Amino acid sequence: MKGKIIKGIAGFYYVAVAGSGIYECRARGIFRKQKRKPLVGDDVVVELISENEKTGNVVEILPRMNEMLRPAVANVGQALILFAMQHPDPNFMLLDRFLISAQLQHVPCRICFNKADTAEQGTMDRIAAAYAHCGCSVDFISVRTGEGLERVREYVRGTTTVLAGPSGVGKSSLTNALLGSEHMETGEISKKLARGKNTTRHAELIRISENTYICDTPGFSSLETSGLTKEELQDYYAEFSPYIGTCRFQGCAHMSEPDCAVRRAVEDGSISRDRYDSYRTIYEELADAERRRYK
Repeated sequence: MKGKIIKGIAGFYYVAVAGSGIYECRARGIFRKQKRKPLVGDDVVVELISENEKTGNVVEILPRMNEMLRPAVANVGQALILFAMQHPDPNFMLLDRFLISAQLQHVPCRICFNKADTAEQGTMDRIAAAYAHCGCSVDFISVRTGEGLERVREYVRGTTTVLAGPSGVGKSSLTNALLGSEHMETGEISKKLARGKNTTRHAELIRISENTYICDTPGFSSLETSGLTKEELQDYYAEFSPYIGTCRFQGCAHMSEPDCAVRRAVEDGSISRDRYDSYRTIYEELADAERRRYK
């Protein structure tokens, strides 16, 4: 029988089979030989062991639409990247890295900033302007007051959405609000560290409604951009696109070259300086990594 893995813990996979329920399964050893591992979100074939005890073995992993590495989830329709306006303050460099990572994995994104009820309008306007041309929409919501939640419900309807972001920004609280129940444990904010205690310890698909799943994931504080070259980086900043190819020098890196169209756009405010600064930082990291590889 076929089903979908909704949770995996310590070698056990919990597979939801339509009309039959959830089965606790182990994965067959052949996957280790193939160097494959079942992921939350995988559509799989299950060999039944006991119907009464709802146990079985995962014997086949069906073809994946896509696969995210961090969080490790398969068959994702989209990502909802959640940050907070404060407590913890947004880390824009981390946000930009996640946007690049999602593009590398061909997963469309939407950005949400929670705790909008605690922020000044001018701050939200500045963030909205910085990301206006980044290639995905930006929303400001408040799980506490319900502001903007209807827009989120519409966005997630009919697909599997991975909900990602740092600890403490309200991912589990947003899931509870969408679900209409206290399904996920929520945590306190550590006053000492001003960041969240990581209450989500594993990836899990949560059924919101028919054909609608939210994948709540452990919070992260760093993200790699492996698989990307410094020359390719410009393609992952959508706001650079109108200026690519119009610089004086072919192959311009938009770092210190004269008559760079991208840098002129930063100076006149057409491109956010914060976004450009993150581009420079990541470009230098990729260049350093390349130099180390060829030493």
